[in-house]
Amino acid sequence: MSADTAEGAALRPTRTPAPGAVRGLRRAAPALGLFAAVRLTGVLAVALGSWYAGENPFARLGDSWDSRWYTGIAAHGYGHRTLTYPDGTVQSDLAFFPLYPALIKAVTTVVPVSGAVAGLFLSWTAAAAAACGIHLTADRLYGRRTAAALVVLWGLLPHSVVLTMAYTEPVLTAFAAWSLYAVLSGRWLWAGALAALAGLARPNGIAVAAAVGAAAAYELWKHRGHISGRIWAGAAVAPLGWTGFVLWVGTAKGDPLGGYLAVQDGWGSRFDFGAGALRFTKHLLLEAEVLSFPVVLVIVAAALVLFALLLLPPDRPPLPLLVYTGVLVLITVGGSGFFESKARFLLPAFPLLLPLAHAMTKARPRAAIVVTAALAGLSLSYGTYLVTIAPVPL
Repeated sequence: MSADTAEGAALRPTRTPAPGAVRGLRRAAPALGLFAAVRLTGVLAVALGSWYAGENPFARLGDSWDSRWYTGIAAHGYGHRTLTYPDGTVQSDLAFFPLYPALIKAVTTVVPVSGAVAGLFLSWTAAAAAACGIHLTADRLYGRRTAAALVVLWGLLPHSVVLTMAYTEPVLTAFAAWSLYAVLSGRWLWAGALAALAGLARPNGIAVAAAVGAAAAYELWKHRGHISGRIWAGAAVAPLGWTGFVLWVGTAKGDPLGGYLAVQDGWGSRFDFGAGALRFTKHLLLEAEVLSFPVVLVIVAAALVLFALLLLPPDRPPLPLLVYTGVLVLITVGGSGFFESKARFLLPAFPLLLPLAHAMTKARPRAAIVVTAALAGLSLSYGTYLVTIAPVPL
């Protein structure tokens, strides 16, 4: 065992012998098959719902809401599309991080397909990669049964339809899951590089860099500063993707430190420690709204409860997973803006589902099957509603 691996081993409360990546993927095959079946059924449900509503299901999945911004950036670069409102508010495409449109551009350059097709291919591929990384991470910590339950639960979330749309959540989750797995297995350079790519995927991708940095800081404290150069390097590389893009946008706007925040402000997105979310919650409790809003409120409340459960022994995950999840929850709850999107922002926070996965493995098989079937029905029906009927963006 290398020094890096020995140091990384202290971060994982392994319950069973940790399999290598290749063997771990073989162990993951049944769970990955279930995940694929669930999500493909979700695509079929959306297709049927779209055809019934007289709409093109491909357009609903690959060319709606944020997908159009990403494909526009891929085709024309930044600065091509802005929306200006009567009050002077400007929504700029500089709010969207560059990795996903760059990947779309790469695919369309090599293969003669549209940006929407390329976006869907990338999202579906990333969702599969994310499921693999999630299973490997959970298997290393808690064993195969919990890992399988975690992957299936992640595929059955009410907003999991996003995993089969041309959106960036599956891309972020894939890089995050594999970066966390690299940290737990002591592969610090891989962890840092994957965290940097996660930071280029979405604004909340900074959560992955925070997790790598926290793990490195723990090793620094534990060994009184005597740690491998690879750990230093991984921690240093991890935030470069996120900070690089934020500074680039700031420079383009004439304010390196505040320019990106100004761009986000144009979209109504700012960090206000939850004040905006509380105001909107009060509005929801007093006035009727479309279905999406109360469902998001329930999901966010459930996320807070699950995070509290995640902190409890004896199955509390190691520091990197706690920091990663905590930062994602903090950004989601503490940020103002599109309240209807908060459930989507929580999709990458897969460790939140660990308490439920543990419960599933301890339940009787019949009870687990009934719960899984109920979640599948909810996920498929609500996902179809979000894509084909809901009047608000995801």
